[in-house]
Amino acid sequence: MSKYCQLTGTTVMSGNNVSHANNRTRRKFFPNLQKKKVWLPEEKKWITIKATARAFRTLDKKGLWGMLKDTI
Repeated sequence: MSKYCQLTGTTVMSGNNVSHANNRTRRKFFPNLQKKKVWLPEEKKWITIKATARAFRTLDKKGLWGMLKDTI
């Protein structure tokens, strides 16, 4: 699954475009996915994570192990 956040599990959502005449057509809302390298000091290596910008802000605040502990 390409449009999937590896940290939070956020995926594509669907909804409607609504015109001025209130016509509705289906559309998709894509997550704001970014790639970032994260250093793992325990394993002494870099890993590449594909996640949303919001997840990376939380990652900077809590750290990788803090985020993984909250999701489990």
